Amino acid sequence: MLINFKDITKSYDGKTVLAHVNLTIDTSSDSRDVLLRGPSGVGKTTFLRIICGLETADSGSIDVTMGEAARGGERLRVGMVFQENRLLEHLSAVANVSCIHPSITHERARAALMEILPEDSLDKPVRELSGGMQRRVAIVRALLPPSDILVMDEPFTGLDPETRDRVISYIMTNKGRRPLLLATHETEGLPPMRELILQN
Repeated sequence: MLINFKDITKSYDGKTVLAHVNLTIDTSSDSRDVLLRGPSGVGKTTFLRIICGLETADSGSIDVTMGEAARGGERLRVGMVFQENRLLEHLSAVANVSCIHPSITHERARAALMEILPEDSLDKPVRELSGGMQRRVAIVRALLPPSDILVMDEPFTGLDPETRDRVISYIMTNKGRRPLLLATHETEGLPPMRELILQN
């Protein structure tokens, strides 16, 4: 699949946040993963939200060749980690992951979560978990459903260095051939990635 982001431009209240951003991703390429760089407020989150269909660009286009989205699907299927965890706080970690897609059984969710979370945390309401544990639930929730692309906005927030390394390994092992668009200030431990530098 080829995904071409062409001249993506977005303004808020007359202030340009994104100006003619261009990016091509070839999912068959070894350089399909992209690290978004730039200072806070430069538009990284806005760009990711446009990719997910949560924001509309003022101008520009997202063109897809090959894959379901190119064959008339409504849009790219995106697995996303938001800046906020956006979990259902009264549900357990297992339930938060298994409710996302019919293909994800409780058993599959539990097995995936146990790779990066202690077993005794899986059946508690997520509101009882630490921020770092909640972050890991959000990451598993983004990775398990079928998707065309993975988008992660500061996914390592609240993780200590050892846990971050474990989570990076989990992400890179389980994403398969899906491209990853990653916005993070915490780049230590990441594998080499293409960089897209955003600036106002």
